Amino acid sequence: MELKLTAPRAGRLSSLLLRELKLSTGLMNRLKWGDGIRVNGVPRHTGYPVQPGDVITVRLEEPEPEYPAENGDLTVLYEDEGILVVDKPAGMLIHPSRSKNDGTLANLVAGYYRKTGQQSAFHPVTRLDRDTFGIVLLAKNAHLHALLQETAVRKTYHALTFGGPEAEEGVIDAPIARLPLPSLLRQVSPEGKPSVTEYRVLRRDGEICKLALHPVTGRTHQLRVHCSYMGFPILGDPQYGSPQSQAFSAGLGLSYQMLCAKRLEFLHPLTGKTLTLESRMDAEIPHRKG
Repeated sequence: MELKLTAPRAGRLSSLLLRELKLSTGLMNRLKWGDGIRVNGVPRHTGYPVQPGDVITVRLEEPEPEYPAENGDLTVLYEDEGILVVDKPAGMLIHPSRSKNDGTLANLVAGYYRKTGQQSAFHPVTRLDRDTFGIVLLAKNAHLHALLQETAVRKTYHALTFGGPEAEEGVIDAPIARLPLPSLLRQVSPEGKPSVTEYRVLRRDGEICKLALHPVTGRTHQLRVHCSYMGFPILGDPQYGSPQSQAFSAGLGLSYQMLCAKRLEFLHPLTGKTLTLESRMDAEIPHRKG
């Protein structure tokens, strides 16, 4: 990806890179030692005096990942020079780990970039648990990732729960804390961090309720913990489900939690336009056995 700016003012090159192009200091320092920054086509160091009308170009290149690129089915929902938005299926990790270096979303995205001839990297802006499925926002380089990290991204999830709230819409305001180690799970606790979830009922079908959930805060496992705490755990959730919800889920043949990242809304950091993108997946009420 290449950034281009016609200098609107005089000043040190570093000043225009930081203010007008919004490069981070770390990224600018990495680029200045290579051939990534030019003024009127000539490589320049960041102390170079820029004049109004000079054309500044910044070439953003990403190193090859250490994990293997893999071919496979990848549902691309949106793509431009700096952003890739895809659907992640349930049961798939976002990123490789020490114990698993293949079969993740990052491997598939690397394969997609190789197939399409893009020198881009895997920078997730939104993340999902292994068994949560749906839309994921990715930046193609570190610069866009930094800009998107500063951008408010409104997330909407669809969930199927065992039972549901009495009201058709409302707010769950309950602090969440980590359980004592070695557990990685969370719980509602007065000592926890402030945690807020907005909900709206989309459909009721006997014991099953379909909810739209908006996490105002972004705590680990927030939606799963909040729904469980309120008495309507997410179907298929093996950690936070009640014995009754887990037995009901087993009767439906569910092998993963019914939680789908359905919609993302955010301002594109390059165009300034609002993007509203939706997953092609959804938390669907399954057919009952028998």
